[in-house]
Amino acid sequence: MKRKTKVIIFLSISLFFRIAVNAQYNAHTYVDPMIGSEGIGRVFIGPSCPYGMVKPSPDCTVHPNSGWLPLPKEVTGFSQVHVSGTGGGPKYGNIQIMPFSGSLDKLDQTSFRSEENVKLGYYETVFKENGIKTEITTAEKVSFYRITYPKNKTKALKIDPGFFLGEQPKPDGREAQQFVGSQIEIVSDTEVRGYSRIRGGWNNGRAYTVYFWAVFDQPIAKYVTYKDGKFYNNQKTQFDSGKKTAALLSFGDQGKEQLNVKIGISFLSELKAKNNIEVEIPHWNFNAVLAALENKWEGLLSRIQLSSDTSDEYKKMFYTGLYHTMIMPVDRTGENPLWTNDEPYYDDFYTIWDTFRTSSPLITLIDSKRKVEIINAMLNIYKREGYLPEGRSGNDNGRTQGGSNAEVVLADAFVKNLKGIDYELALQAMLKDATVPPGGNEEKEGRGGLIDYINLGYVPYGIDRAGNRTIDYSYNDYNIAVVAKGLGKTDLYNQYMKQADSWQNLWRPDYENNGAKGFIMPKDKDGNWLDDVVFGESKIQKPTFKYTPVIIESPWYVCHWCVFFYEGNSWEYSFSIPHDVPELIRKTGGAAAFEKRLDIFFDSKLYNVANEPSFLTPCLYHWIGKPYLSSDRISSIIKNNFNTSRAGLPGNDDSGAMSSWLAFHMMGLYPNAGQPYYLLNTPLIKETAIQLENGKTFKITAKKMSDKNKYIKAAFLNGKPYNKAWILHDDINNGGELVLEMDSKPSAWGTAVLPPVK
Repeated sequence: MKRKTKVIIFLSISLFFRIAVNAQYNAHTYVDPMIGSEGIGRVFIGPSCPYGMVKPSPDCTVHPNSGWLPLPKEVTGFSQVHVSGTGGGPKYGNIQIMPFSGSLDKLDQTSFRSEENVKLGYYETVFKENGIKTEITTAEKVSFYRITYPKNKTKALKIDPGFFLGEQPKPDGREAQQFVGSQIEIVSDTEVRGYSRIRGGWNNGRAYTVYFWAVFDQPIAKYVTYKDGKFYNNQKTQFDSGKKTAALLSFGDQGKEQLNVKIGISFLSELKAKNNIEVEIPHWNFNAVLAALENKWEGLLSRIQLSSDTSDEYKKMFYTGLYHTMIMPVDRTGENPLWTNDEPYYDDFYTIWDTFRTSSPLITLIDSKRKVEIINAMLNIYKREGYLPEGRSGNDNGRTQGGSNAEVVLADAFVKNLKGIDYELALQAMLKDATVPPGGNEEKEGRGGLIDYINLGYVPYGIDRAGNRTIDYSYNDYNIAVVAKGLGKTDLYNQYMKQADSWQNLWRPDYENNGAKGFIMPKDKDGNWLDDVVFGESKIQKPTFKYTPVIIESPWYVCHWCVFFYEGNSWEYSFSIPHDVPELIRKTGGAAAFEKRLDIFFDSKLYNVANEPSFLTPCLYHWIGKPYLSSDRISSIIKNNFNTSRAGLPGNDDSGAMSSWLAFHMMGLYPNAGQPYYLLNTPLIKETAIQLENGKTFKITAKKMSDKNKYIKAAFLNGKPYNKAWILHDDINNGGELVLEMDSKPSAWGTAVLPPVK
């Protein structure tokens, strides 16, 4: 009895402590969805649940990937499905609605915003022309609109399932979405249903269908339906005949000025969309939906608590970074139109080439149960469609930018000991990528150029993206070796560890550029180094240009996907060997030459902060025993490129990749994805407490840190001296505290025990 009483008292004290810590501030209030919305960040600005399926927000013409553009750009309407931070062609923008006043005689109801108010879970705007205010919040699969019309004005609404983002006049335009069909039906005086069927987009995917069911809290007084440029009075249905359909609804000018609209979506059927409304929002309380959404985010974001003296600016940067990381991939469990089972289904891996480095490890750290679901969904896709996804969207695989990088995600989960994953099946899926060519469409999945890679030990010039494919495949093979070893498969381990050295076959040791020697360069099938390469796709004339490590091929004279290095050059990619940095150092001439090479890279502005292949590069000083130089570089990069403005991200956020890079470094951690450790750097925040899903807490404390005291003098893990500039995932997952003692000058800390090697 006494023991039980003690346990109850201890649990009560623990609960009180956690509540007290969390009561310091509400983390979700520091999220600013507008950070990264302008410039090239391209983040989604509307309300979304964590990994939420529905993402309502304004569409400003058909061109922007996220739908939104800044004032004064006009708004064509509000659609229910969007992506966040992506490059390439747009995707989605389905089931658009638009409030207006006046007669029901034109489909285009474009309006200009006089103001706009955005916060986590909430969007609001007022239109100049008619004074209509639109507010939006959301559940997992249901959008909730609260629309306020001026007094005595007609309350009208357009529902347009024919609209979508990325439409181009040219049929079958590359990365353009293409209309397949739409349908609309006025079911009752408070309900409308239908669907939008679209194909293509950035991944050139097969057709996907977004079904909807819309419910209003006021009866429809009058309506017209629309099809293929014509309006039809008192005709309730416009069936799908391959032509665009829509409806204009009037709710009259009497009664209350506020119209509430719930729009459920589904990838299965209209009735499923209706059921989603009944399950998720069975009431008409807008504020209750918003509060529930805020609570969902608070539960996730508050898993990392920052010291009370952290500036509001840093809190905004940090929590917005976490928020952006958990918008995608999208949880569509129970909404898979392709097959039926009880396993999780996720979509919009956009793309794993971008997210494996930082987004995926951050979810593993703070939302590991969700990461297990995501990985099981990837394995489910493999079981049903034959390959792991790389850039899946709209229920279809597509867009392999380099390697088969699902391997990194699976290996990362394996070395971090995530439970609930069939790793034998995972290894089987990885081996499928590594051994079976994907056939005709090598951009869809698997490994393009695989036969040459196996036979030659590299992907030869002439095969698209030969340079970064060779590098990526080498790392993917390392990932396979790690899992094989852990499962006791020694022969496979030996085979793939050998293949993990394949990047060395494109290392040209005598090539010099900008004071550095040795680069990954083009080589043909016969083993000849290529100083001059053909540009263009002419079958007759074959003009050439001189290939150098600083050249980026794709601006105009080569198709974007046909280059040697995708979105980068040899200077960038020749640093991108995350599994064998020591060998890379040897090949560049040793530690001193490598340090000089890194300094040239950054000081000559060859480093590209905006793209993922260089994400790890600022940390490479760790491998020559100078982690303080890594910290200096990281601090400078953040100071010059990240802030809380609408242009506060230096590149496409790519489903949170850029944001999670920032969040990790603000904590003083950085993952080497697919490997079981984090590099340690000077944090931007004095104290960070991570509430782990196993109930434990890991705290990072930087004592006496200031602008002057920016170097780690000594470290202590759970009270014991800790002299490594890296820490194992297990050490974090076991809970405890890492104390960093700061000083004004570099010390010997972290210089002797270098990061693990393969």
